[in-house]
Amino acid sequence: MKITRIAVVGAGAWGTALADHLGRNGHPVRLWVYEAHLAETMAESRENPTYLPGCRLSENIQPSADLAAVVAGAEVVLSVSPSQVVRRVMTQAAPHLRDDAVVVSASKGIENGSLKLMNQVLEEVLPPVLHPRIAVLSGPSFAAEVARGVPTAVSIACSDPALAEELQGIFSGPTFRAYTHGDLVGVELGGALKNVVALAAGISDGLGFGHNSRAALITRGLAEISRLGVALGAQPLTFLGLSGMGDLVLTCTGELSRNRTVGLRLGKGEPLEEILASMTAVAEGVKTCDSVVGLAARLGVEVPIAGEVWQVLHQQKDPVEAVKDLMSRPSRREFWDIEAGV
Repeated sequence: MKITRIAVVGAGAWGTALADHLGRNGHPVRLWVYEAHLAETMAESRENPTYLPGCRLSENIQPSADLAAVVAGAEVVLSVSPSQVVRRVMTQAAPHLRDDAVVVSASKGIENGSLKLMNQVLEEVLPPVLHPRIAVLSGPSFAAEVARGVPTAVSIACSDPALAEELQGIFSGPTFRAYTHGDLVGVELGGALKNVVALAAGISDGLGFGHNSRAALITRGLAEISRLGVALGAQPLTFLGLSGMGDLVLTCTGELSRNRTVGLRLGKGEPLEEILASMTAVAEGVKTCDSVVGLAARLGVEVPIAGEVWQVLHQQKDPVEAVKDLMSRPSRREFWDIEAGV
């Protein structure tokens, strides 16, 4: 694929880091910035002081607040807006996309209300000719570390293996390794659900519990992610990969994790409203938790960790009581039956 322009839709920390990485790979990149004043600042200072301070941006990046101008003519379009606004933003972008564009979803979340994954949202708002050309990028990748050139590995999932390999070549570089994948549902779910488990891990840390507790949450959180994923048609092995266990471990343990930070502060007794009001970036797990609980109820899948997190977030349940309720659940076998979904 000959690349003359890449469009990145969304200039939060992750979108900016991906744009910068692609620019450093030698690709011309147009970056859509929601805030017009921020677009001007970025163009002048070559930095995103709001979401990715301290990172000098590639000269190959052209920030703009004009969405139509950013996506028009681009061979590759990355959708990196917060998950709850992807539908609105990409609906506005859709009329300006090329018929042969590749659209890569890099947002991590599940839409509230519809309970749809981001690739499903894109299928609803983009013309049918583009549906086979939708891909998903996910994996253990803190934006700040990608921007600093820290070695990073991700998964790129697409229904077309040849197209996935083309994207692999576009994204891969000296410090960024991309692996191809065919399981869009699994790769999407791993990236979305790990944020909910990270909230739980943060709550545990905030309560002063130790490494034993965190390890248990990560492992049983992976079991919940796998159960829900298989019920939605994902491949079980996907959750042992970069977009599953890899991203889960990173987000539950890393100091840069926004979702773990929210959980940490909840565990220390801060009200959710105050925590969110103090944050510039979006902690996707807070809203995704609603969708996870809703999806699980629809499919008849048990998600006890997500259920307790939801009660802490939205019903002001005491985190200590949530932990007690998790620990006092009926005894069971460790490994679940995929066909039975338990």
